[in-house]
Amino acid sequence: MRFLRFPLLAAGAVLVPAFVVGALPWLSGDDPAQTVLRARSAEQELDPAVLAAIRREAGIPDDPLTGALSWLGGAVRGDFGRSWVSGVPVSESVGPAIGVSVTLALVAALVSLVCALLVLAPSLRRAARGTGGVGRGAVAVGAVLAALPEFLLAAGLLVVVAVHWRLAPTSGWTGPANMPLPALALGLPAAGALSRVLASAIDGALSEPWVRVWRANGVRRRVVLRAVLRRAVAVTVPQLVLLFVGLLGSGIVVETVFAIPGLGATALHAVLAQDLPVVQGCVIVLALLGLAFGGVGVLAHRWMLGPALRGAGLPQSTSDSGGSARWALAAAGVLAVAVVAGLLRDPSAISLTDRLAPPTAAHPFGTDALGRDLLARFGHGALLSIGGSLVIGTISLVIGVVVGMTRARAGVADVLNAVPPVLAGIVVAAVAGPGMAGALVAVGAVAWIPLAVHTRTLVAEVRDAGFVRAARASGAGRAHVARRHLVPSVLPPVLRHALIRLPHNALALAGLGYLGLAAPHDSPEWGAILAQSLDYAETAPWAVAFPTAGLTLLGLTAALTPAHPADTPTPHDRARAPRLR
Repeated sequence: MRFLRFPLLAAGAVLVPAFVVGALPWLSGDDPAQTVLRARSAEQELDPAVLAAIRREAGIPDDPLTGALSWLGGAVRGDFGRSWVSGVPVSESVGPAIGVSVTLALVAALVSLVCALLVLAPSLRRAARGTGGVGRGAVAVGAVLAALPEFLLAAGLLVVVAVHWRLAPTSGWTGPANMPLPALALGLPAAGALSRVLASAIDGALSEPWVRVWRANGVRRRVVLRAVLRRAVAVTVPQLVLLFVGLLGSGIVVETVFAIPGLGATALHAVLAQDLPVVQGCVIVLALLGLAFGGVGVLAHRWMLGPALRGAGLPQSTSDSGGSARWALAAAGVLAVAVVAGLLRDPSAISLTDRLAPPTAAHPFGTDALGRDLLARFGHGALLSIGGSLVIGTISLVIGVVVGMTRARAGVADVLNAVPPVLAGIVVAAVAGPGMAGALVAVGAVAWIPLAVHTRTLVAEVRDAGFVRAARASGAGRAHVARRHLVPSVLPPVLRHALIRLPHNALALAGLGYLGLAAPHDSPEWGAILAQSLDYAETAPWAVAFPTAGLTLLGLTAALTPAHPADTPTPHDRARAPRLR
């Protein structure tokens, strides 16, 4: 039955999105013919005869089941149908969009990898000299990068670099000149998360006994560093692949800001117009790409482990948890003071005479476009942004560890990873309407995936470790091995990963809030504040600076919080060294 697993997953990656997307109009209660008519001409009256003509012309089905089956029948023959709005074949709009999005994701992934290595460069030099591991400075820089909202970064680059400095085009996708700004907007936040995962893996590799043995025997620093990097990258290579697939699906906001005709923007516009054939084509392409690249990540991980690394065990961090804990407490303390001070103020009091006032003693964070106190809105919004992120992070950790412990190959997680939270948010909003509850469900539906893939990668290593084989040879059952060896070995690094993804969850909620799919427009949720204040960023920068600072402090707190004491003994002290090459 194993040889049927991949074909069944591929079939599910096609069937499930096709039926879910095909049911959107009926789930939302909207008439797709009316939506198509509004997309074609907003001024035309809703004449029943005109709507009937649109249904005949576009081939809009009477029910979702018939429509999905009809579309799938054509897709099997290579016919993905025609757009209900423009009448253009779906392949002619989705095909070029795939190339645009793949190119942008590749450039953004390269940007994130280069930036992550630059962040870790001082730590790598210290590691080569044998004087320490990844420092708190690198962790802090990575946390700051990971806390940058993509839409805010994209808007800032557009205004400053493209409009004021005129160093790049403001929109479109006509050549290499269009690539740097959107790639930076996508790649810099991803570099923060990637640098933290790499830092954890490098610290873990440096703590393995073979490193001390090699150094004691006079092995050259360059050889040791190369082996440490190989050991660390073997753990993180599935995350690199996951990063690329995530960038492929999460570029919707950036593509929208820069008017890039990519797959994400095409899908978003089609969803808003209920152009279901185009949406089905985009979502299925994303799902199949996620499945394909997920398989590549698993194969790459196995290749990098190789026979020389099998049994090496799982790396564990030896970073200065005490010092990191103090810095984490300091960041959390600053954030807590600001939140408590804001909770003591009224977030809804309007004073038109104080519109966009700069920070003063009366309004330490300034005011917004309606004269509302930004400190008050910051504090009350933290309950939504941070609280929602914590709920998502806790649930995602549990689901990710359970799924990762039971799955050893590419699967559903890799398919869902390519589905952007924005599209998931639109689907949830179509069923339940916009709101924070729907946004939490939408972000949570995909937030567990990186944790599951990380767990799956680490479990594959630990199961081949010598102490696990010894336990099995002694007659230990699966439950005993999982409880006494797998979970204690895998949980600390995955918990650290879950902590550093807290600001990512808050950013995803902020992105949905920016698009109006989360909290109401007048809500103090940080994403809604940024969306309201973005138009005034040049004249009132404090309106966007303080919510961004809140996300940054959240990222610093999460990144610097130790997941376990550094001196906790682990069974991996018996890890076997990689082979000298």
